[in-house]
Amino acid sequence: MADVKSAAGRLSTESASLYNNLESMPTEALLAGINAEDMKVPIAVNGALTAIRNLIEAILPRMRDQNGRLFYIGAGTSGRLGVVDASECPPTYGIPHGVVVGIIAGGDGAIRKAVEKAEDNFQGAWTDLQAYGIRSEDCVVGIAASGRTPYVVGGLRDARQFGCITGCIVCNTGSIVAANCDYPVEVVVGPEFVTGSTRMKSGTAQKLVLNMISTSLMIRLGHVKGNSMVDMQLTNEKLVARGGLMLKQQLELELKQLMDSCTQSNTSSADDKILADDATSSVLIERLRCLLRSDEETEQRREQLLLQCGNVRATVDFVLNMNSKINL
Repeated sequence: MADVKSAAGRLSTESASLYNNLESMPTEALLAGINAEDMKVPIAVNGALTAIRNLIEAILPRMRDQNGRLFYIGAGTSGRLGVVDASECPPTYGIPHGVVVGIIAGGDGAIRKAVEKAEDNFQGAWTDLQAYGIRSEDCVVGIAASGRTPYVVGGLRDARQFGCITGCIVCNTGSIVAANCDYPVEVVVGPEFVTGSTRMKSGTAQKLVLNMISTSLMIRLGHVKGNSMVDMQLTNEKLVARGGLMLKQQLELELKQLMDSCTQSNTSSADDKILADDATSSVLIERLRCLLRSDEETEQRREQLLLQCGNVRATVDFVLNMNSKINL
């Protein structure tokens, strides 16, 4: 504990704010100051892009080829951010719960109410990871603004020794957290507007990096087509409507590709295979044209197909399957 206290004064995240007498500032001045500090965050993240890429490229083959999972571990704000990012992956990208997991020191109750001393438990994260049946094929990313949280240090150390890919997101350089992982990401945002309040710029930086990690991984794992979340779960009316728009866009792309293909085949010498392919394409083109009409009835039909199939990708596959029975 003495080492932690002595290190605190040397941490960028604990440095004195560039602003003073905050209590005497009018609201406009407070907002301008906070916003000025926030604008420094994406610049700091940009400086860490190579490190973020290295972490993603290390995680990807574990998840793609070895059925590995991604765990985030953290305490306080850092832990909550990990839980948020992990929680959003299943509905957004259609992956099963448990593929990306956020673990916060003190358990899920700490998401809403701080659990005293939980972050000081050096063995706590490894105990929590073991409850999930941690495997050497898995990946563990520690999130700690200071880079010195015992819960994160211990979890990364044990996960690394166990054979997991390990990484971290910290907001200081040369931290003990970074020293205990394979792929450290250091995003140094400087002093907080309110001295030491790392839920501010540091938290924003961590959120941006987490967005990059999970989004890039989900794209590389095939859960995005074009720029659409084709595996998105349709859990409410808003998402069904969004899915309907994405389905229309995907069907328009399929129609264009089919028509381009027919144009090319018509310039080729005719044989039985080309004629058969053209016949199939003609049926699909007519089907797609019917489903792309702009009237309200057709829009409802697309949404019904979407709900029937479960997501955009499955619906497109269903439409393009010649054996599918579709009421046009």
